[in-house]
Amino acid sequence: MTTESSNAACITTLAEVPQQAGRKVGPTPWQRMTQDRIDRFADVTGDHNFIHVDPVRARETPFRGTIAHGYLTLSLLGPITQELISVTDASTSVNYGLNKVRFPAPLPVDAEFRGHGQIVEATPFPGGVQVTATFTVEVKGVEKPALVAECLFRYYR
Repeated sequence: MTTESSNAACITTLAEVPQQAGRKVGPTPWQRMTQDRIDRFADVTGDHNFIHVDPVRARETPFRGTIAHGYLTLSLLGPITQELISVTDASTSVNYGLNKVRFPAPLPVDAEFRGHGQIVEATPFPGGVQVTATFTVEVKGVEKPALVAECLFRYYR
């Protein structure tokens, strides 16, 4: 049986996933992108480009301040997608890949962001179901999203 939570998450089963094609999910609650989060990501990845970690220098750029790394923004999809799609009888699930990723606008420090998506298709494979879904990370008050990605997930029996 498919149910919806207050944030329009898709909670379904392996057998019912194919019927979810076309379904919109989300949005998630708004969250704030902090300089601390950006700095920690820079430390983990070794990407200390000044546009991300030097607020004084970054003020002189067209962005007028520091922005999240594109790959940090992409990594936000992990918790966003897990919050918005749940296959309750899957033994496990994995990110299988991405068909397309775009960063149309930056995600500035102190901006609020949230995620939403749409299940494009679900295709059975031996041992489970593969889901293709498009997800967007939007920034409050900004016309263009910070991220649009077509994601592939595999849910196993």
